Amino acid sequence: MKLPNGYGSVTKLSGKRRKPFIARITTGWEYNEETDTFKQLRPSIGTFAKREEALHALDEYHQDPYDIKKWCTTVEQLYCMWTQKYFEKLKSDSSSRTIMAAWKYCKPLYNIRVRDLRAYHIKDLMDTAYVIKDRGKDKGEKIMASPGTKARIKSLFNLMLDYALEYEVVKTNYARTFDISDEIIEEKEAQKRSHIIFKPDEREILWTNVNSVKFVDWIIIQMYMGWRPQELIKIRLTEVNLDNWYIKSGMKTPAGKQRTVPIHSRIKELVQKNYDEAVSLGSEFLFNDPTSRNGMKMTYDKYAYRFNAVILEHFKMNPDHRPHDPRTTFITMAKRAGVDEYAIKRMAGHKIQDITEGTYTDRDIEWMREDLEKIP
Repeated sequence: MKLPNGYGSVTKLSGKRRKPFIARITTGWEYNEETDTFKQLRPSIGTFAKREEALHALDEYHQDPYDIKKWCTTVEQLYCMWTQKYFEKLKSDSSSRTIMAAWKYCKPLYNIRVRDLRAYHIKDLMDTAYVIKDRGKDKGEKIMASPGTKARIKSLFNLMLDYALEYEVVKTNYARTFDISDEIIEEKEAQKRSHIIFKPDEREILWTNVNSVKFVDWIIIQMYMGWRPQELIKIRLTEVNLDNWYIKSGMKTPAGKQRTVPIHSRIKELVQKNYDEAVSLGSEFLFNDPTSRNGMKMTYDKYAYRFNAVILEHFKMNPDHRPHDPRTTFITMAKRAGVDEYAIKRMAGHKIQDITEGTYTDRDIEWMREDLEKIP
C-alpha cells in the first residue's frame, strides 16, 4: 500500500533484528548551499517487530502531531531533564543522593521511550531491581533493591512522569495508576528499627583505640557533640571557635541550623588535631581524608563507608549500628547524666515546644557547657 506524499514511510532494515521495521516521518527540507540541493528531513519515530505496528505509529502521529523530540525521548533523557530542574529546588544534598541512589536500580528502563512506558514496566522493575556492587568486600555481587529502595523507585517515577505530563511528553502518568503493594509496605515496616546507642563497653573500645585506628576520633567527636552525620561532615573551620571551645553549625531544621554546641573537655584534643590537619591541607572543612581517591572532602556516603569500616569490619560491633547512632548516644548519655532537657534540645537541634523557653529564655554558652560537662 502506497502512503500519501509527506505522510512518512515504513521500511525494513537489513540483517536479523528483533524489530526490523522502522517508521519515519517527513518534517521538512534542508537546503545545502554547497551542492545547491535540498535534503528531506525524515527522523525516525521508532522501530517495530511488525509492519502493522510501524504503520499504526505513523497513524497515531498524524492523528495528534507532536514534537518529534518528545516522541523519541528516552527514560534516561527524561531523568536528566527532570533532575536538572528538580535538584535546584531541594534544600539538602541528602535528598538528591536518595534519588540518584534509586535511579541506579532503574537501568533496565534507561533506553525505553517515555511514551512507551507503562505501569507494568515500573512494577516489574520494582520486583526485580538490583545493582552490582562496585567496591568493598562485596564487589561484583548482585544487591537486590530493599523495600525502602522499591518505594523510592515508585516515588521517583511519580515525580519524573509528573514532569513529563507537564511538558506533554506523555498523556498519562502510569506511575500514579497503581499503589505500592502490601507486600512491599509490610516488608518495609518489618525492616524499620530505632537507632542503637553505643554501650559503655563499645565506647571504651573506641577510646582505647582513638589514636591507633583511623576515623575513630570522628565517631567520638560526633558522640560528644550530637551532630547528625550530614552536619558533621559539613562543619567548616570558620564555624569552629578554639578560643572559646565551641562549634556553631548545623542544618536540616530551623531549630538545628547554625546552633552553638560547646566542645566537651574530653574531645578538645581530637577537635584540635582535625583542625590543624585541615589547615595544613588547605581545606575549609574540619573533617577530611587526604588518602581518598575521590577527593578529601567528605560526603555522607564516604563518611558512612568509613563508619562501617571502623564499627562493623574492624571492631565487629553490633551489625545494626548506623552513622546516626553516635548522635543518639550523645542524647542518651546527656539525659542519663542529668543534663538540662532544654540544653540537650538546643545542642541537638530539636524544636523546643515550651514558648517561654524557646522564645524568651537566653541560655548562654557557658550554661550549656557547664551542663554538658556532666557527661563523664
